[in-house]
Amino acid sequence: MTKICSTAVALLMPFYVLADPPKEVMDIHREGELKFVQSKMNPGISQAVIAGNASKAGEVYVVRNRFSPGTFSAPHFHPETRYIAVLKGTWWVGSGPVFDKDKTTPVPAGSFVVHHPNQIHWDGAKDEEAVVQIMGVGPSATIRVDPAGRPQQ
Repeated sequence: MTKICSTAVALLMPFYVLADPPKEVMDIHREGELKFVQSKMNPGISQAVIAGNASKAGEVYVVRNRFSPGTFSAPHFHPETRYIAVLKGTWWVGSGPVFDKDKTTPVPAGSFVVHHPNQIHWDGAKDEEAVVQIMGVGPSATIRVDPAGRPQQ
């Protein structure tokens, strides 16, 4: 009888549904809801815009980049300071106008990197997928360079 009563009480208890706070309070972006788009410049790299618009002057932006194993960006620079958190895997970074995968430094998940403006670098993933979250203030651009360090068109 006690088992039947406790089951009946449990069934009569209110059923709670977890709900997100209203949008005017906060925006929640869950991993599975992010829409990654393949890069046209770098096959194997995809990006999800989380907040802001990197092309707008003075606007804070947050993007997430996913690097497939064996994928690196070509040497390039950005006109703005970028703040990068490594979320997954090991992200490999190098500097200078000449790409050399063997001259990269491993940056493991949990690390934080500051890319200073107008400094030539390259980055990517070696044996495993790497995911980084990049924050900055627009306008942003990725300017590729030739081996002499001159901007490419």
